[in-house]
Parts: sequence; C-alpha cells; structure tokens
Amino acid sequence: MTPEWWPGEDHEQFVQWAISQGVIVDGVGPARFQGRGLGMIAMRDIQEEEVIVRVPQRVMLTEEAIPPSFSSRFPEKTPVHALLAAFLCNGEPEDLQPFQLWRKTWPSRKDFEDCMPILWQENSSSMLPPSISGRWKNVQKQKLDFEYESSHQNILAQQRVRLRNAWESVVAVFPETDWEGFSYHWLIVNTRSFFYLMPGQEQPEDRNDAMALLPLADYFNHSDVACNVKFDGHEYVFRAVKAYNTGEEVFMSYGPHTNDFLFTEYGFYLDSNQSEALYLDDIIFQDLNPSLREELNLQQYYGNYQVTATGVCYRTEIAACIVYMSLKDWQNYTLGYSTRGVDAEKSAKVIRKWIGTYVEEANASIDELLEKRGSGNIDREDEGRMRMLIKRWSQVKDLCLRALKEVG
Repeated sequence: MTPEWWPGEDHEQFVQWAISQGVIVDGVGPARFQGRGLGMIAMRDIQEEEVIVRVPQRVMLTEEAIPPSFSSRFPEKTPVHALLAAFLCNGEPEDLQPFQLWRKTWPSRKDFEDCMPILWQENSSSMLPPSISGRWKNVQKQKLDFEYESSHQNILAQQRVRLRNAWESVVAVFPETDWEGFSYHWLIVNTRSFFYLMPGQEQPEDRNDAMALLPLADYFNHSDVACNVKFDGHEYVFRAVKAYNTGEEVFMSYGPHTNDFLFTEYGFYLDSNQSEALYLDDIIFQDLNPSLREELNLQQYYGNYQVTATGVCYRTEIAACIVYMSLKDWQNYTLGYSTRGVDAEKSAKVIRKWIGTYVEEANASIDELLEKRGSGNIDREDEGRMRMLIKRWSQVKDLCLRALKEVG
C-alpha cells in the first residue's frame, strides 16, 4: 500500500539517480505534506548530530559546471543567477540531459504563479504588506532624503530589478529567449539555491553570485530549527540538529529572514518566525520634518526602524526621542554625553502612535481583502492569493498588538 506521503514516481526515480551520482541519503527522503507541498521526511528515527545527506561538489549545478562553450558567450561578471537560468533555458540538449530527472521534480510555473508575488497581477500585488510592496493606504510616503541599505524593505521592487537585469543580460546573448521560460528558471534558481563559496574564495559583493543548485538537498523546507549545513569544498554535509521520529518533517534554515522576505523570495511564510519584524521607516519619516530627518542621518540613525513582538529596536527609540527633545539634548544623548531630556513615558507615547498607524493599515487592508473575497467576483486563483494575504496581514496586526503591550 502506498503511504499518503509518497511524492510520486518522478521523485522516486530522481532519488535513485541522485544516489547513483554520489549523493548519500541516510534516513530521509522526499515526501508530500498535506496542504504544504513537498519536503523532506524522516524515514526512520534520527539522532541529534547524525549525518543525513551528503552532496558532493561534482554533482552540483554551479557556474563552473556550465560548459565553457556556453558560459564564454556572456560578459564577465554576468550575474550567476542569470547564467544558471540561461543555461537551463538555452543550453545544448546533450548538456542538459543529465539534469532531466531532476528537473521533473521542480515546481511548475503555475505553482509559482499561485504563491510568488513577482508573478502576480496588479489587483493582487497592490494588497501586499508595505515591506514587500512599498505601498501604504494611510501613510504619505516621503521621498527619501538619503539613501540607505535596507534589504528587508521594498523587497518586491528589489527582486524585480534583479530579474530584469538578469533578463537583459541573457537576451543580449540569446535574443530569442522566452520571457516566461526564463523567468520560471530564474525563480527555480532563486528559490532552490544554496550558498556556495569554495574555501579561500572571496565573497562577492552580491551574495546571490555565490549560489549553486544541490540535487536532493533542495527538498528541505525552511524552519528556525534546522539542519547543521557545512561545505568544505568537496561536499555539502547536512546534520540533524535535533532528534527526529519516523514520519516527522526534517527542515533546514534559509537564514534569519522576516516573513515578508520569505513570502517574496520563496512564496511562503512561517506561522511562527523568530526573525519576524516589521519596519516603521515610512511612518516615522512622515512624522518628522526634513531637518529632523537630516539630523537622524548625520548621527547615523536614518532608517531601519524595526518593530518585533518584544517591542522596538534602539534606533526606533532614538527616533522617538527626537520628536520631543531639544535638538541639543538629543545630539548629546545620541553621542552618549547626557540623558537630559529623555522621558521614557513620552518615548512610549510616540512609539505607540507609530505602531498604531501600522495597526490601522492592517485593519484597512484586511477589511478590503474580506470585502473583495465576499464580492463573488474573484476566481479560484485569486481566492488562494486572498487567503495568503489575509493571513499575512493578520500576522502583521498581531505582531503590532503584541509590540504595543511591550512598549507601554
């Protein structure tokens, strides 16, 4: 009798192929989880620190694994994501043949369209949370006075730039490249890659240029409690960081990312996320005049104001102080000279107002989504996206309410 978690014939054949290529699998295997798609399951009881998967470097799909006859057609410093996706789209059939069984296990473009915001139409993407979309209903977004690095804000716009740059670099070499096919394979690379850097190799400016695809290891789903993963230049080794019983899902970590980042990059988010955070930048910038924003920049406190379930970060507290303190007292405080003028109660009041604005945004978005969902004018595809958005906005609201309790 076939177990309910059995992933299917394609996946079983791929596992056998991976093992024949030198991948070592001990105690785990691909499985289908109800309502969540594919993942890695414990096939037996697994002990803490036990090695469960080994992937040798020679079977990975890396930049070096692409035939020079193909990669030499591209300019130096072409993004690795672009090169890997281009190879999967335009490589010679005989060069792609070894990956045939592997590719059959990958999600379809339709799977991506259901959950990846970058492929959504305007009616769905406009309802995404501000950290993803950069849009607000109740906040007047200010033009930035100063540029600053912010990898977990306006995430969708950053992702679109990466995809567009990759597309342009590929069509310059292969003008007949199909957009749907290329964007699909770019997302395959983006969602299934592992950080790949040989010992002694300098890390590139963009960490996306240090990536590789690992057969079979790409079944692991993300969790805060995850495998211990190490690469020594010869193989990737995955160890269980805790004991698993037979039938439990075995996870690995994609990194300490917020749910909005996970949603945008991978098409899912966690019910419970230790790295969850929201950003108050647009709300705070709206509340401060240009001269105060300039002061924040001069003292290196401009932007990246985080709110978590335990309250707000120190940068947010500093920004709150500038609202009610004299400029001289505030400057002395930021430099560590004096605490004159600092009032915890006044700071809490300012911060509660900012977080309250986020709660209002969440309420308005949830109401609008529920109204659209109840109108009867949405198709099955939009229904699934609506559910994702309502749940995500509910998480946003819940985090803000918990933070409000911690602040005051």
